[in-house]
Amino acid sequence: MSRLPRLHSSDDHIGPRLAPSMSSTALRGTSLKRKAHQDENANVPEPPRKLPAIAEGDPNQPTRPLRPAGTSINEYNEADGACDECAAEVYCTRSTHDHTTRDEDQVSSIEAARAADAERLAAAMDSERAKVAELQANQGAMAQQLAAAKTQELAQRQELDNASDEINQLRRRHARELEDRDADMRRKEREVRELKEELRMCQDDLERERGTVKSLKATLSHQSDAHVALTAQITAFQAQQLAMQAQIDARSRNGLELTMELDAARKRIAELEKETREAESVRRKLHNMVQELKGNIRVFCRVRPLLPSDLPPRGLITSTSSTDGLPTPNGTPDPEDDNTRTEEAKAQIVFPDKMDHREIVLSSSSESATGQERKDEWAFAFDRVFEPHSTQSEVFEEISQLAHSCTDGYNVCVFAYGQTGSGKSFTMEGGLTETTAGMIPRAVEQVFRVAEELRNKGWEYKMEGQFLEIYNETINDLLGKGEFDKKKHEIKHDSKTGRTTVTDVNVVPLATAAQVRTLLSLAQSRRTVAATLMNERSSRSHSVFTLRIRGDNTLTGEACEGSLNLVDLAGSERLEKSGAAGDKDRLRETQNINKSLSALGDVIAALGEKGEGKGDKHIPYRNSKLTYLLQNSLSGNSKTLVRNCVSERVETS
Repeated sequence: MSRLPRLHSSDDHIGPRLAPSMSSTALRGTSLKRKAHQDENANVPEPPRKLPAIAEGDPNQPTRPLRPAGTSINEYNEADGACDECAAEVYCTRSTHDHTTRDEDQVSSIEAARAADAERLAAAMDSERAKVAELQANQGAMAQQLAAAKTQELAQRQELDNASDEINQLRRRHARELEDRDADMRRKEREVRELKEELRMCQDDLERERGTVKSLKATLSHQSDAHVALTAQITAFQAQQLAMQAQIDARSRNGLELTMELDAARKRIAELEKETREAESVRRKLHNMVQELKGNIRVFCRVRPLLPSDLPPRGLITSTSSTDGLPTPNGTPDPEDDNTRTEEAKAQIVFPDKMDHREIVLSSSSESATGQERKDEWAFAFDRVFEPHSTQSEVFEEISQLAHSCTDGYNVCVFAYGQTGSGKSFTMEGGLTETTAGMIPRAVEQVFRVAEELRNKGWEYKMEGQFLEIYNETINDLLGKGEFDKKKHEIKHDSKTGRTTVTDVNVVPLATAAQVRTLLSLAQSRRTVAATLMNERSSRSHSVFTLRIRGDNTLTGEACEGSLNLVDLAGSERLEKSGAAGDKDRLRETQNINKSLSALGDVIAALGEKGEGKGDKHIPYRNSKLTYLLQNSLSGNSKTLVRNCVSERVETS
């Protein structure tokens, strides 16, 4: 609050000017009184500044100044001087009585203002004291509550101790009761055993007596029934004798008729067997025609689904998910994160041909040099495309007819080709269960089943199998007893019979299809594998399972001989992808693998051109051990199927 203004007299407030005729004495007296009044006003203490009211009054109401704006004490003093000069000039004075009265009024107003300020300050102080008293009261209440809480806690602890003592007493009493009950139970069990023993003895006596009574009753009943039965038998035998005599007479008459019917049936059976044998020959020709119409060289494609090992680790996905691959609060992985990882690891593969399943389209998205998105697509056509959800039985269904051709005397080759880790070995050898069995055990079962069906038509088949490995252009016997590289195996072709043999290899006669699973297990344990960047157990060699089949028809004198070659090719991979560039052994393996695969491709391409009538082109069988071993099974009327195995996993450069 601003200071209260001092009130000074001026000539405007003195009253009417005095006449110039007044004496200088009066003027001088008036000046002395005015000066004294000014000194008195100067000695009056300045009123205190008003403090802002605490929790009182309207805070938005402006403070009114007591001194007019723009007017200071010096200005009033200057005005007083000017008035004195003016009064001296006009020679006017004011009466002493009026001047004194006005000064007293001014003093009264100043004291009243100071009293009002003091009252407002006192009211503010009272408000603050009330707040302090309220805070002190709250503090006392809180202290009382704290003391009450401590008292309650002590009481609860005392109750807890009492309850704990009571529980211990109850436990001891319960233990004593359990001991008493156990003793009582043992006593009662002993009594029950004694009673049961007495009951058993009584029951034995009762059963013995009942048996005696039952035996006597049975003997009596049997003798009575025997008497009745003997009487009935005599009557029946007499009637049967008459009936048998009538039957003998009737059968004697029918004997001649049955003999004539038997002769006719035998003739009919011989005719049907002859028709069946002729139909089997026709079936073989028609079956071979169908296979040739489909193509002696066919290429299938199988897409392997993603495996859990193909997914990127959690937390390394490139999406901006809010969870960042962290598990959900209940500890299970986030399904959205699993879907994101699957989509990132899966290549963009489309199967547009939903009817014939012969086409596959690969697509990829990349950024061009100008920063625009560029999409590329590659379409591939095959004789058959198997999608990731295709089962082993569906895959084998397409080659089961080729296995049937082996029993007809044709050579068949089935290759599993693809990058390492694309599912070649699983396709050929499969798993341990019936649903996951591979092409080799299924083909052997098919051959044995067909051989059993043809047994009724006079065909008898003998089968034998061998399992070879071609590693670094060296042939190893996977069914042999010795170690690798100690025997040098040579390939020999018989141009007259078209039979191919390998020296010093173990050829196992096969009587049942179950033997093949044992051979597969032995071969898998001896096959050469190694870990690469592409696969922890990458096949570093070509495995060739050969099933030779020879059939003879004892009725027609026909004979046939065929072979089924199931080849699991080594994994095709680049040096920088497999990490073999820094390892001499792996480098040599990879080079030999790629060389033999290239030679196989050249042979199949040359056979395809020759089959299309593009001339008598040279077939480079001798470019690799694999093609030279399968020469007779790739040329002529043989059937060749190449199964291209690919993975859904996207490859990053």
